[in-house]
Amino acid sequence: MLMDPKTRNAAIAAGCIMLGFGIVAYLMPSLMLAIGDKSPLAAGIFGVIFVLGFFVVFWLRARSQRRNNNQ
Repeated sequence: MLMDPKTRNAAIAAGCIMLGFGIVAYLMPSLMLAIGDKSPLAAGIFGVIFVLGFFVVFWLRARSQRRNNNQ
């Protein structure tokens, strides 16, 4: 076996997160244009929240993993 269950579960979770963000990133230009029709500021804020959200999700996951490893 190449991976233990813990590592495999972490890889599956990371893959699901990447897939979810990838789908939203693929749709991002259309979303930004649709939001930008109403408010250019809102479109910019949406883009910033998306990018920050990507890093926050992985940061929170890493914190959770570290906390579980120390117990």
